Amino acid sequence: MTPAPGAGSEGTKKKRRRKRPAHRAPLSNDSPAKDAQAPNKRPAKSPAKSYAKRVDEVSAGGLVIDHSGKNGLLIGRIDHKDATGKRILWSLPKGHIEEGETPEQAALREVAEETGIQSAIERSLGVIDFWFMAGGKRIHKTVHHYLFRETGGLLAPQESEVDEVGWFPLAEIVDRLAYPDEKKLIARTNASAEVEAQ
Repeated sequence: MTPAPGAGSEGTKKKRRRKRPAHRAPLSNDSPAKDAQAPNKRPAKSPAKSYAKRVDEVSAGGLVIDHSGKNGLLIGRIDHKDATGKRILWSLPKGHIEEGETPEQAALREVAEETGIQSAIERSLGVIDFWFMAGGKRIHKTVHHYLFRETGGLLAPQESEVDEVGWFPLAEIVDRLAYPDEKKLIARTNASAEVEAQ
């Protein structure tokens, strides 16, 4: 018996299925449509394996001691993770070293900009470095710290950069500092004992 026209044969059905639109799922494992899509799946996974770009930053700052030799100068910024918006994170004044500056020049400039206080460097306290993520980048930050002596100026926080500035008894500085690396640095320095000996 001869099949009626339009009933088709097995070969005709397969031919029609191969011409299905590309957005439809392939009919079999050996379908050309599936083979064509397979290479596109691998590149889609590669961004998950890529690493965040590393950025190196260098800053300078430190601990300023007032005329009396009894107080140290700290800057405060509001902790944005605190729901009340009232918690202040205290730290040593510091900032980026600009092109052509030495770490000492940058430290003096940053202290003056962030606190309003003019100072003179007495000695180096050391260098600390740490890593953190920001803006999708992996930041390696190195900070040069110095011990300063107040020489003048008026205490005032830098607008848009610092929320508060203040003098605190040297014995309280370590407890007030928010960041572990700075705590260790100042605890090791023992600035209060050093000032009393001078």
